[in-house]
Amino acid sequence: MPIFKYKCSKCGFVNEVLVKSGSAKGPACPECGEKKVEKQFSALSAVIKEPAAASKCQACPNASGCPNFNG
Repeated sequence: MPIFKYKCSKCGFVNEVLVKSGSAKGPACPECGEKKVEKQFSALSAVIKEPAAASKCQACPNASGCPNFNG
């Protein structure tokens, strides 16, 4: 289930909510109870890992690097 940010159109409260997939309407504001909330865009969060250190391939005698290991 994805997490979405909603902003209340009445009081401006911003809330993050875990929403079931396929849910068409947003939740009511927990601060004032207003049912009209707007889904907000948020920045994408990603984890990028460094590639593993290149090691010499047994099939490649070339010491400068192996195309199989991006070396």
